[in-house]
Amino acid sequence: MQGKRQYAHYIAHHSLFKHDARPHTSLARAHQVMTKLPQSLASTLFPVGLLLIAMASIQSGASLAKSMFPIIGAQGTTTLRLLFASIIMLLILRPWRAKLTAKSLKTVIVYGIALGGMNFLFYMSLRTVPLGIAVALEFTGPLAVAIYSSRRPIDFVWIGLAIVGLLLLIPTGDSAQGIDLVGTGYALGAGVCWALYILYGQKAGADNGVQTAALGVMIAALFIAPIGIVHAGVALLTPSLIPIAIGVAILSTALPYTLEMIALTRMPTRTFGTLMSIEPAFGALSGLLFLHEVLSFSQWMAISCIITASVGATLTMRNHSKPVMADN
Repeated sequence: MQGKRQYAHYIAHHSLFKHDARPHTSLARAHQVMTKLPQSLASTLFPVGLLLIAMASIQSGASLAKSMFPIIGAQGTTTLRLLFASIIMLLILRPWRAKLTAKSLKTVIVYGIALGGMNFLFYMSLRTVPLGIAVALEFTGPLAVAIYSSRRPIDFVWIGLAIVGLLLLIPTGDSAQGIDLVGTGYALGAGVCWALYILYGQKAGADNGVQTAALGVMIAALFIAPIGIVHAGVALLTPSLIPIAIGVAILSTALPYTLEMIALTRMPTRTFGTLMSIEPAFGALSGLLFLHEVLSFSQWMAISCIITASVGATLTMRNHSKPVMADN
């Protein structure tokens, strides 16, 4: 009888122990899960936040740059922006450490000229075209590269959407909602330069990494500077413009480039490309807030079509395709 009581006590004790252990284990696991969730969410949202800040910075820089047009024109503004950007990139990335061969130097030169042309033509378009529309038109360049690198049947849908967006921007009859065709040509030309920037940037970056960016900006500054000097002359030395030009160089080049590089290392390239596709919307909002550029419904629809085409092309592209950054 005594043995049975001891055996019953033993069973009861161990049953209670086991029953009591489960809640503690479950609570510990639940605590671990609850601890990991905020960390996982933060690690996901952090690069997204950086990328959104970078896009806002680029478009704010473009709005600030436009305020310099009445004094030194788009040509002079591009010159000052690239000169100060090259100085900043020179100090940060130290491009003199890059090892260039004759072949890689040729690639870097074409890359830098494409970068300079992209910035110059984009600013030229801003003289007569609202910021959001100019960005959307310029996006046709990387969109074309993404579609060409993929070449799948679904890409015809994205091509169709992009064409619809462009058609919505063409002036019809006496409509006052149409945009300037010369400015449109400049923006599309900037898109062509962006496409060349992507193609040659990939080749140049494979040889010299991030130092390619500094080399490209320096070559772009040398390429555009004569145009700006001929157009603006001594007005480029106006003291009140120097702080603005430095601000444009930081907002449009140094800050977004740094943030995009950090974001790209913390998210899949496809996610990066998809988020970058909404940049025309940031341009439209920046134009509305800082430049008081009010767009019509059809113009917003055009921007939406081009954004959708860009997002679609990014999501359906082949795995080996990679988005490439560019600063407008």
